[in-house]
Amino acid sequence: MKKNIVTIAVILVALVLIAFTLNKNKKENDEKTALVAEKNASVSVKVNTVKTEEVALNFVANGNFEPIQELSFSAEKSGKVISVLVKEGDHVSVGQTLAIVRSDVVSVNAQTAEANYQNALSDYNRYDNAFKTGGITKQQLDQAKLALTNAKANLKQAQISVGDTRLKSSINGIINKKYIEPGFILTGTPSTTMFDIVNVSKLKLKVTVNESQVAGLKVGNNINVTASVYPDKTFTGKITFIAPKADSTLNFPVEIEITNNASNDLKAGMYGTANFDSKNQKQSMMVVPRNAFVGSVSSNQIFVVENGTAKLKTVTSGKILGDQVEIVNGLTNGETVIITGQINLQDGSKVDIIK
Repeated sequence: MKKNIVTIAVILVALVLIAFTLNKNKKENDEKTALVAEKNASVSVKVNTVKTEEVALNFVANGNFEPIQELSFSAEKSGKVISVLVKEGDHVSVGQTLAIVRSDVVSVNAQTAEANYQNALSDYNRYDNAFKTGGITKQQLDQAKLALTNAKANLKQAQISVGDTRLKSSINGIINKKYIEPGFILTGTPSTTMFDIVNVSKLKLKVTVNESQVAGLKVGNNINVTASVYPDKTFTGKITFIAPKADSTLNFPVEIEITNNASNDLKAGMYGTANFDSKNQKQSMMVVPRNAFVGSVSSNQIFVVENGTAKLKTVTSGKILGDQVEIVNGLTNGETVIITGQINLQDGSKVDIIK
């Protein structure tokens, strides 16, 4: 009996020791897991320091190039196209014939009008001589003069119609699109477009600027312009228009006219950038890198580092100056702002600053 009691006691002691050992190991494992989790919870970020400095007031604005002139050339008269003298890509000038419309009926009308005019002219001359000798009354002479005037007007209109059979360009430019071929029937309505003509010898770049930027601009200012497809080429433009009123976004539309080069490298529809140079004008302001903002500058949110953690702050941004942005309110000089890694951050996240 005593032997059984001793055996049971030994087993109980062993069980207690095993339970103690397992609990100790679990506690150590939990502590190690917590340390690993704490280390893994920190987000690697790059930072920059908020500072006040003298900043040049240069800025850029983007837009799309538009042709200085463009025209959808429509038919004014009805008729059948018998010849098309240009093709897409051809350069045309003012007064150049683009197409010819059949003129059979128009020519007959012109010949009839010419004959009527000659008859009216002969009648008037005969009546005028007769009036001088007292052979007719003044009223009869006036009627002959009126008939001559009407015949002359009809002849002029007929001659214009004959001229309309040769369809001529009213602007200089390039045939961008041709809609007709020989045999095409013109209806004489504005909806019957024959050619799209664009003039890209000069182009317009339309951009918008804010109220602080527009204050330093004047019509006639020279502006350097670049196109996204030609990053190494610079074109010189001139401000031709500054809107006197802001648009719905409280920005001011500005138009810049650019003279194209000899090979017409700039095309309408290309993406362009106007580089506004304020020359020697500088201003002292608090700035941060543009990539410090969460998402975009318009979010007005920036992460700063405080005691090894990320703190989300709402700021008031000012001028955008290239890759820097003015901070009007919300930060102080010397604060550390996070410029990369924000996508993995939440307010209060631990951070690991990397160089």
